[in-house]
Amino acid sequence: MSEVKKTKYLNPYVGGVLLGLVLLAANFVSGRGLGASGAIKSAVVTTVNTVMPSHAENSAFYSEYNESHANPMKSWLVFEMLGVLVGGFLSGAFAKRLKFKVEHSPKITSKRRIMFAILGGILFGFGSQLGRGCTSGSALSGMAVLSVGGFITMAFIFGTAFSLAYFLRKNWI
Repeated sequence: MSEVKKTKYLNPYVGGVLLGLVLLAANFVSGRGLGASGAIKSAVVTTVNTVMPSHAENSAFYSEYNESHANPMKSWLVFEMLGVLVGGFLSGAFAKRLKFKVEHSPKITSKRRIMFAILGGILFGFGSQLGRGCTSGSALSGMAVLSVGGFITMAFIFGTAFSLAYFLRKNWI
C-alpha cells in the first residue's frame, strides 16, 4: 500500500498573527485597514459605467461614486483582491492542492452546495453594503482600531452564524 503524503496547513495561531501583521501593515502603509467589498463595488460600478453609461450618469449612487473615484478599478482594494486571488492560487499550486471539486457533505449534492454558497454570498454581499463594509473592512479592521462598530459587526456576524447553524448544518455534516 502506498502512503499518501499530506501537505500540512499553516498553524491557525501563526496564521492569525500573520493576518494581524498584514492588517497593521495595511494601516501603516495606506492609512486604512483591509476590505474586500470595496473591490466588488468598484467592479460593479465599472461594469455599469461600461454597459449602461446613461444609467450611471442618471443614478445618484453611480454619479456620486464616479465623482469621488477617478477610476474605480485603480482603487488599492481592487489590487488587494487580485493579490488575494493570485496568492491563493499560487499557494494551492505550490502545495499541490489545486483540484476542481466541490466540498460538501455526503448528504447533499454538489448542485445544492453551490446553490447555498451562491445564496450565502449574495446575502453576505448585501449585508456588507448595509453594514458599510465586509468582515475584513468593518469587523477586523474596525476591531483593530478599537471601533465599537467593528465589535458590533463581529458580534452580529458570529451571532447570526451560530443562530442559523443548527438549521443549516445538515448541509455540511
